[in-house]
This record gives sequence, C-alpha cells and structure tokens, in this order.
Amino acid sequence: MIRALVASLLLLLGAVWPVSAEEPGKPFDARIVVAELLAKGDAAVAAYDPGRKARTVDALSDLYFDGFEASGLEAAVGIADASLKGGLEAQFGQLIGKVRQAEPRPAVTAAWQSLRARLAELPARLGSKGEGFWATFLQSFLILLREGFEAMLVITALASYLRRAGAPRQIRVVYYGVGWALLASLLTAWALSALITLSGEGREAMEGGTMLVAAVVLFYCSYWLFAKREAARWQAYVKEQIDQALSGGRLFALGFAAFLAVYREGAETVLFYQALAGSTPGQTTALWSGLGAAVVALLACYIAMQQLSLRLPLGVFFAATAGLLYYLALAFAGNGVVELQNGRILPITPLEGWPSIDWLGLFPTFEGVLAQTLLVLPLLFGIGWWALHRAGEEKVKST
Repeated sequence: MIRALVASLLLLLGAVWPVSAEEPGKPFDARIVVAELLAKGDAAVAAYDPGRKARTVDALSDLYFDGFEASGLEAAVGIADASLKGGLEAQFGQLIGKVRQAEPRPAVTAAWQSLRARLAELPARLGSKGEGFWATFLQSFLILLREGFEAMLVITALASYLRRAGAPRQIRVVYYGVGWALLASLLTAWALSALITLSGEGREAMEGGTMLVAAVVLFYCSYWLFAKREAARWQAYVKEQIDQALSGGRLFALGFAAFLAVYREGAETVLFYQALAGSTPGQTTALWSGLGAAVVALLACYIAMQQLSLRLPLGVFFAATAGLLYYLALAFAGNGVVELQNGRILPITPLEGWPSIDWLGLFPTFEGVLAQTLLVLPLLFGIGWWALHRAGEEKVKST
C-alpha cells in the first residue's frame, strides 16, 4: 500500500504540474457562472411548453453540459463537496426527465425552483473557504483524503481478507489492480483534458459504466465474504481452497475490485487537482503540501485499519467487511445510473414523493431505484434463507 500511495503521488504530480506551472489565469468566479445559469434556466423553464418539449430539453441539457460542467462549476463543487455535486447532477437529470415526459408546467417549475435554490447557494458555499495558502492547503488535503479514503476502504478490506485467509502472498494481486488503476486514471484524465468534447455526455457515460461494473463486482465480493463469516464454514473453506492459493476467477475478482475502486476515484481526483491548480494561481506550494499531508493521513489510516482487522473476531471481521462492500456497491449503482442518465444512455423517469439521499446514491428516478432494488432483493432473499436455515439447525439440535 505504501508503494501504491507513493505511485499515486507521482502520478498526480505528472498530471497537475503542467497546469500549476502555467502563467496565472483569471480566478474562477462562481458568482458570475451561477448568475448566468440561473438566468438561462429561468428563461428555459418560462418558455416550456409540454407540446414542444424538445426545445426545453435541449436548453436544459446545454445548461448542464455547457454551463454547470464546462464552466468549471461542477469541478469546483466536487472539490468542496462530492456529495453535493452528485445531488446537483441528479436534480439536473430529474428536471430534464420531467420535461422529456411532457409533465405539466407546475411540476417542471417546482423541480427547477428546487434546483435553482441549491445553485443560488453555491457562491456563498464555495467562497466561504477564503483564499490564500491555508485555504488551498485545506482543499488539496480534503480532495485526496475524501476521494482516496473510499478506495482505500475497499483495498484494506480485500488485503485484510487475504491475510486472514492465510494467503498473504496473494495480496500482490490487489496491489497490481491498484497500480493499473492509477495508470488508467492518469491516462483517462489526460484524455478528458486534451479532448474537451469528451467532457460532456461521453465522460458521464464512461463514469456511469465504471460505477455500475464496480457495483456488480463489489456486490459479488460482499456476498461471498458474508457467506464465509461463520467460523465452521470458514475453516472448511480454508481446508478446501487455501491449498490452491486462491487461484482462478475469485482471485481475479479481488484484483478487479481493487482496480475499479481506485479507477472510479482516480480520474476524478486528477481532474479535481487540475481544476484546483488552475483556480488558485501562485499557490503551488500549498497544493502540494496538502496533497502530501493527505498521503500521510491515508497511510496512517491504512495501517490502523490493518491492525484492527487482525484483532477482530473472524465472524465480526467478515460481516463488517461484507457490509462495507455492499454499501459501496449500493451507492455506486445509484450514482452510476445518474451518470448514464446525464450521458443520455438511460432514460429518466422521475418518481414523485420518493426520498433523495445523496450519500446512499438514492435519487427519485425509476431507473436508479430499480438498479438498487436489484441489489437489495438478493440481500433480503439471503437473510430469509439464512433465518430458515438457522431455525432448522436449532430444531435439529433440540430434538
């Protein structure tokens, strides 16, 4: 893991250095961008006619891609609050979905007013961090800590599992996945920066597809770990499988899960640092200081979690690890659907009255709820089967 963190630092250095070395440009002004978004959004919604919805769909799509995303506002929000960024993306999608379904004007207006209120708050939220060395340091520190911590949770869970399985040498497969993901993240970020046309629908589709694949792989890993949480079953599995050094498809799945976890965060992290470097001219030292501090913090967290995992009872460790991976799979599925909807790969069917929970990736669209339901149903079935199985065992023991 130490080598992986060092590699990530070097890759980020190569990605951000060209931007931070450029001549200082005009600082990003969220007030101007948001004011333009609100004015254009007001005009588009005011001109909405359910019988001529195509014009409004195009206007709102342009508002998202050419205004929210291409202006740099999306990146600025992501630097400050990734959950808020996801929530705003989902609201844009829900608004466009209502227009595509030719819903009545009051419903579309209400959706826009909800989104408008959150957009209007952005200048104050983005400007509240101030300027100068410490403001840039804090933003740089939080970017890598926030984006890297989620990926590190997956890596820690997989590496700890292999140690508890008695196959520490196989951990290199997980780290190989991390290394390839870091390289792929850097190449993707460079491609998106060089080919700006891909930063619209193509970028959304790529991110969404990656999230859904990651959701499936993490769900598989979580189910498999949960099934081995009981000590007796685990010992039987060890006897059968460890002699084979965890070879074959299952070992590949672990490495692939690590790859997807890091890749899902990696490209976005590089883009965030590029945006931060471009918006804070003259603060290169602060940017790298914050990045370095985040690497140290992630390393400390990794060591602490590794030590804790070795001390936890086997059943508790496997259940907790499976729960963590399952939660990430659920969130990835919901957020992945949002990205594919914004990329016009999936349709958008709003659900009235449905809750919106940003951190869980739960948003009020039929497609997103369906994707998460497909992950919840096997869990409910598994719990029911387990309860019946345990009841049967208890009945046999009592007789």
